[in-house]
Amino acid sequence: MNAQPAAKARPGEAVAGLLASLSIFASCIGVAYRPGRLIPFALLLALLAAAIGGRHSRLAAYAIVIGGACFVVGMAVAVITNNPIY
Repeated sequence: MNAQPAAKARPGEAVAGLLASLSIFASCIGVAYRPGRLIPFALLLALLAAAIGGRHSRLAAYAIVIGGACFVVGMAVAVITNNPIY
């Protein structure tokens, strides 16, 4: 049995998790609506969440991967359907 107390969570870790989840949401919205405007902002949020780190670092890594995939898919969908990119 471990007698040491659990490590306290820093407030920055909660902010990193929120930024990563917001980035995933914005990336998914960007596939359907103006990917050139939304997804770079979402990728910036994901990179900021990864820089903060903490216990949500895996979620931030997923947000970066999802943002990159959504950028490729969103641009392809916008070009194929003749919708505006910006």
